[in-house]
Amino acid sequence: MLGLLLLRLLPFWVREPLFIVIGSVFGVRIMYLAVRDEAWVPGAIGVAFLLATAVRVHTVVRAVRARRNPAPAVSADGAVSDAVVRSQSQPQGPAGQRPAPAAPRKEPNAWGQAVAAVAVFAALGAALWLGPNLLPSGDNSSPRSPSCPSGEDEELPSAYTGASRAVTGGQLCEALNRTDLARLLGTPTETATVVSGTSDTALLTDGKVARPEAEVRFDTYTVNVSATYNELSIAQYVKLMEFGEETDVKTLSVLGRPAVLSSDHTMSVDLGLGSGGSGGPVGQGPPARTLTVALDGKDPGGYYEITVWSTSGALPDDGALVDIAETVLPAVPEQAV
Repeated sequence: MLGLLLLRLLPFWVREPLFIVIGSVFGVRIMYLAVRDEAWVPGAIGVAFLLATAVRVHTVVRAVRARRNPAPAVSADGAVSDAVVRSQSQPQGPAGQRPAPAAPRKEPNAWGQAVAAVAVFAALGAALWLGPNLLPSGDNSSPRSPSCPSGEDEELPSAYTGASRAVTGGQLCEALNRTDLARLLGTPTETATVVSGTSDTALLTDGKVARPEAEVRFDTYTVNVSATYNELSIAQYVKLMEFGEETDVKTLSVLGRPAVLSSDHTMSVDLGLGSGGSGGPVGQGPPARTLTVALDGKDPGGYYEITVWSTSGALPDDGALVDIAETVLPAVPEQAV
C-alpha cells in the first residue's frame, strides 16, 4: 500500500507507464492462474486489473495527443483563458525593437522517462512471472526428504568383518531413500518424513550374523529393507514357512533370483509412559507384506527383505514390492566392509 502511495508522487510520464506495466503483468498472471486452477474469483480480480490498466492506457494516449497538438486553454464556459488573451493583446514594439523571445524552458524528456520506466518494470514483471520456473528443483519451495545418516563414526560389529559382502545400514539407506520411492508405492505426492539406517546383527545369533537395515517412512506407508548374511537359502526359507503352516505365501523370481512373498504382523509396544514408565506387553501391530530375495541367483544363503506396512492396515499390491526390489537392490553396493 505504501508503495502505491509513493508511486503516485512520481511525475505523470513515469507514474502512468509503471501502473500500466504492473497492471498488465499482475492481470495476465492472475488470469492464467485462474484458468489453470478453474477458480473464477481470482479471474474476476485479474479482469479488474486489466480494465484498470486499459483506462490508464487511454489516459496516456490522450496526454500524448495533447502534447503533440497544443491548444489554448479553454475554461468550462468555452472562453479562452485570460493569460492567452493578454499575451495576444500586448502591443508589439516597432520592427527591430521587439524583445527577443525568451528561451524555451528545457523540460525532461517524457518519452525517455517512460521507456526507462517500462523497461525496468518489464524486467521486474518477467522475473515475477518466470521466477518459479527458473528456480532449481532442489529449492526450498518444496519439502525435502531427510538425508541418510553418514555413518562415518559408526563402529561396526565384528560380524561385518566376517561377511564377505556385508553392507552397512547407511549404504542400504542411500539405496532406499530414492526420490521415486513414493511413486513406486503409489503415493507420488508424498515426501519421506523419517529416514534411518542401522548396522546391527540378527536376533538370536549372539552377534555373529550381520543384519543391516534401513527404513523410510511416509505419511501413508513405511518401507524397511534389511540384509541378512547367514547360510539360509530361499528354498530353506520357504520350507520353514510351510512347516509353520503360514498362509498367503507366494514364490517368484526377482532380478533372476529366487524370492518369496509372505505376510505377517508388525509388533507394537506400549511404553506405558503414563503409568510410571514400566511399559506394557508387546502386542500385534498392523499387517505387513514382505518380499524376501536371495542375495544372488545361485541362492547360496543370505537374503534381502523388503517389508511394507501402514498404520491404517492398508497395503500396496505385490507389484509395488517387486518394483521396489527391482529398483532398490541393484543400487545396493556389494562390497566387503
